[in-house]
Amino acid sequence: MKKTFAAALRVPSEIFVGADSLQEAAGVIKSCGTKALVVTGPHVGKSPIMARLEAVLESERMEYVVFDGITGEPTDTMIATGVRIYRDAACDFCIGVGGGSPLDSAKAIAAMTVCPGEIADYNGKVIECDMPKVVAVPTTAGTGSEVTKFTIITDVKRNIKMLLKGDSLLPDVAVVDYTLGLSAPASVTAATGLDALTHAIESLVSVKATPETDALAVSAVKRIMRYLPEAYTDGSNAEAREQMALAALEAGVCINNSSVTVVHGMSRPIGALFHVPHGISNAMLLGVCLGDMEAEARGKYALLARAIGVAGSDDDDASASAKFLASEDELCRVCNIPTLKAYGIDEAAFFAAVPKMATDAIASGSPLNAPKRYCEEDCRRLYAAAFA
Repeated sequence: MKKTFAAALRVPSEIFVGADSLQEAAGVIKSCGTKALVVTGPHVGKSPIMARLEAVLESERMEYVVFDGITGEPTDTMIATGVRIYRDAACDFCIGVGGGSPLDSAKAIAAMTVCPGEIADYNGKVIECDMPKVVAVPTTAGTGSEVTKFTIITDVKRNIKMLLKGDSLLPDVAVVDYTLGLSAPASVTAATGLDALTHAIESLVSVKATPETDALAVSAVKRIMRYLPEAYTDGSNAEAREQMALAALEAGVCINNSSVTVVHGMSRPIGALFHVPHGISNAMLLGVCLGDMEAEARGKYALLARAIGVAGSDDDDASASAKFLASEDELCRVCNIPTLKAYGIDEAAFFAAVPKMATDAIASGSPLNAPKRYCEEDCRRLYAAAFA
């Protein structure tokens, strides 16, 4: 079933949702070009998921080449390799299949087939180019990359995660088939699900929020709080997987239009320097950062508390806000999110890196969207609080 959102929102031209959506999208995928570079990781590249995609492509008599070199979170060197394969094979569009890393990589590869220079040249700039079409097929429920104009790529020389953006990066086609995620392990389910939760909450409190994104954010939070524990404890639960896929889609549309705030700004440097998966580093910071913005975001937290049923009409906003923050902490506990120290990050190394991480967080621009003003000193304080 294809879903259409309000015209006021920036979304892909085609969004297919449901258990049969990959097959339903076959004709639209075929219209994207004549030869695809399929971008994925080594695990998905050898899985039944890839076999399903290949069957669809072959049923449409489409040519394709598989690049399964996205290992972990993508780097500029991986993107350069993908661009070389794309050109050598004479491809004319990209299909990203997998978690957020392959999807981000497909967007970056497509952009760099037409943009001059290296991808690191575009850090802090808006990418504007007439790039090949991109089809995004997520196999996890959380990153929302299938519906965003952003891509996160690590610059290995400077050891930073670059937030690259531009309307050109928005995929042309998103295929959200929850059955592709039934085999995702519990750790991935937790990380991606909490990433989606962070997207939804941050977009709701963002100064760029709109009534449309607010409605989608509240819907996403309701789904995640209800269904992430079930998807985490029983990955074969089809209803929970479907609801999480829908939540990730909603939250992705939210951040594409109203952006993220201080949690993501501070999370990316932790991932770049200490190689913590993105969703986990978000979750490690979530309680501290949300608590720090409580006075400014109280009304939005109270709205969420009432929406998920942990507060009622008898609760004033302060009480409801506190109950929502407690429920978020409990969800992280259920999903076994460790502290920074319990994860194994060396305390001395962490605090030595805090000044750079704070600088990189503010430089990303994301904290500027928060309802509270943040500077590097604030980020240093929050990093210390999160480690403690």
